[in-house]
Amino acid sequence: QVQLAESGGGLVQAGGSLSLSCAASGRSFGDYEMGWFRQTPGNERELLARISGGGGWKNYADSVKGRFIIFRDNAKNTVSLQMNNLKLEDTAVYYCAVLERGRPIGSWGQGTQVTVSS
Repeated sequence: QVQLAESGGGLVQAGGSLSLSCAASGRSFGDYEMGWFRQTPGNERELLARISGGGGWKNYADSVKGRFIIFRDNAKNTVSLQMNNLKLEDTAVYYCAVLERGRPIGSWGQGTQVTVSS
């Protein structure tokens, strides 16, 4: 089973940028579709971005399209999320996940907190 560990969160001002990284353990990382989610208190996790195993296909939620970029390095078993032009409403805990047909499978990592201030 793939183990995931997110990092890179922090405090940033609105309009700023932040890059999140997710390190995955296990073999055959490049076989898996990956995604980034976020969650705020009292709400379900929201799928923000998806990337195919080879990295050639990507998909974004409307809420982040044009601001966030997902990319992966299969040689390093990492998937990253570059977040630009951050807004107050981007404040959340961010998680990466292995996806199967767009749905998360396996276990979640601990997440990384992103806080956007005015």
